[in-house]
Amino acid sequence: MSLGRILGVVALVVGVALLVTGYNASESAVDQLSETFLGRYTDETVWYLIGGIASVIGGLLLLIMGGKR
Repeated sequence: MSLGRILGVVALVVGVALLVTGYNASESAVDQLSETFLGRYTDETVWYLIGGIASVIGGLLLLIMGGKR
C-alpha cells in the first residue's frame, strides 16, 4: 500500500470522526438554543462539520489517486 493511500485512509477516518463530533455537538442543548434564537449553530460546531467534510473529500481523493504515479 502506498503512502498516499495510507494518508487517504487516515484523513478519511479523521473526517468521519469530525463529522460525528459535529453532529453530536449540533444536537447539544447549547446548539439547539443557538439555532432556535439565532437561526444558526455555534461556530465550533460549524468548524467541526466543515473540517470533517474537507477531510473526507481529501481522504477520498488520496485513496483514489494516491496509488497512481
